[in-house]
Order: sequence, then C-alpha cells, then structure tokens
Amino acid sequence: MNLEEVARLAGVSRSTVSRVLNGSSGVSPATRAAVESAVASMRYLPNQAARSLAGTRTDTVAVVVSEVHDRVFDDAFLTGVLRGVTSGLDGRRAVVAVNPPSVSDVDGCLVVSMDGHDPLPRGLSVPVVLVGRPLSGGLAYVDSDNLGGGVLAGRHLVARGRARVGVLAGPPDVAACVDRVAGFRRALGGSPPAGVVPCALTPDSGAAALAGLLASTPDIDGVFCATDAIAIGAVRYLRSVGARVPEDVSVVGFDDSVAATVCTPALTTVRQSAEDLGNTAAWRLVAELTGEQDLPQSIVLATELVIRESS
Repeated sequence: MNLEEVARLAGVSRSTVSRVLNGSSGVSPATRAAVESAVASMRYLPNQAARSLAGTRTDTVAVVVSEVHDRVFDDAFLTGVLRGVTSGLDGRRAVVAVNPPSVSDVDGCLVVSMDGHDPLPRGLSVPVVLVGRPLSGGLAYVDSDNLGGGVLAGRHLVARGRARVGVLAGPPDVAACVDRVAGFRRALGGSPPAGVVPCALTPDSGAAALAGLLASTPDIDGVFCATDAIAIGAVRYLRSVGARVPEDVSVVGFDDSVAATVCTPALTTVRQSAEDLGNTAAWRLVAELTGEQDLPQSIVLATELVIRESS
C-alpha cells in the first residue's frame, strides 16, 4: 500500500496527501477529512525509514488504532479523532497504524483503543496518551465524560415518566460503556434498571439483546443503550415487533453519530466530540514531549444530551 493508492481513494493528488500527513497548512478542511478517512480505511503507515531525523527526535507521532478484528471503530468517530489529532500536533507529522506489530522511530504515541485492558500502551517505550480511559491506572488519557453523559440519559428518561427502563450495556471490557452504565444507574437512584444486558457494539447485537430483554421483561417502557449503534438496532427491533417509539418505548443512545440523525425516528443521544478528543490528546502528548511539568494524567471532556424523536 502506497501514497498513490491513498491519493486515489481520497480523490486528491499525491502531494496533497503528503501535505496532510506532514501537518502542512494550505489544505481545506474537506480535503483534509477525505485524506484522513482514506488513511484510516486503508490502514496506511508511511515509511519511517525515509524520514529525515534531527538528532534523536523525529518530530513524528504515531496514532495507533488498537482493536481486535471483530470490533472496530465507527468510521466517522475515527475520522473525527484523526482530524483533531492533526490539528493539535503543532507542526509534527502524524502516522497512522492499525494493530501494528511494533512502533518505532517516533517521539510518542496516541493510542485509540476500546479495550480497557489493552496491553499495547504499556509495552511502548515512548510517551503515550490514550484516547479513552483504561480500566487500570498509570497511563495518561483523554476521554469524554461518559459517566456524566449516562446521568443525563437517565435523568431524561425519568423526566419522561419512564419507570421500567432496560439497559443494553455494550461489552464489559469497554471503559466507556462501563462508565455510561454507571452514570445511568446513578441517575435512577435507589431504583435499579429493569434489566441490564451486555452486547457487542453493533446494531444486530443491539436488536438481539433487546429481544432477550423483552422476553424476560416485556413491560419495559424505556431503553438506554451504551452506543448509538446498539440503539439503532434496538429501534429496528421494536419497530419489527410493532412497538411504537417513543410512545410505547423510549430509546436513548450515546455518541451522537451521523446515523443517529438519519434513522427513523431520529435518535435521542448523548453527544461527544471525537475531534475534541483527538485534539486534546494531541495537545497533552505534545506538552509532555516539550517538557511541560505537572500535566494532568486524565482529561475529561464535557458531553451533552441531544433530544430528538426517539424519546
């Protein structure tokens, strides 16, 4: 895989791809987004050996997407993170690697991972900042306020008069999902959810999880889903069995993905900014590389509830 193939997929010239990867100015936001999306989808990793080094510094940061093959990031989320990273690297080059066997010839790494127990970040020999909270301490990270977002979702459903609310919780090793469900429980106070069902991060899994929940608890009147993808599957299943959304069952997701705005009905969800996550993680890493002292180990960015038709 080479630069020409990335350029062909993005619909731009080879020199434009090079400018984007090198963090150069003079590229429109739309063109930059197209190149970043092509880089992510093709898993392109530039050849580090071809880069000129200045002493022991490379002025290059690796953006490592660490994920198992059957669980991948939403393209729009990853593109947003990459857009934020490139705007926050202060002139440094960024290279993107997906599940690399090793990382070398870079000054530091930004690791994007869903797995809260991912061993890769602890095995790297350069400064590391995670995009997403790890489930064990000791690493610098930037994350959205997933717990606070779960609280917002729970309070919204309570305010809508929903008394039997189920939870489609996502995988138990994804810290974002763990935090979102914890926040939702907090909003309910002493009233536990009607049922909590773990599931994978796909619409099909959301539909299957809701089918199982309804089999055991048929009188639920609300569903909180740990991601929009899960929520979209839940909405599809409800409609397939003749349930009305939101009249019979309200549904709330999390992420505010593009799909949340185009599904029917449009999805009430908790918004996080992938671009802000990438930009803030890049700032945190650059600050460490330039010797700033007393940096925060964790940075948590605000979330907000977006109310649409599904609730």
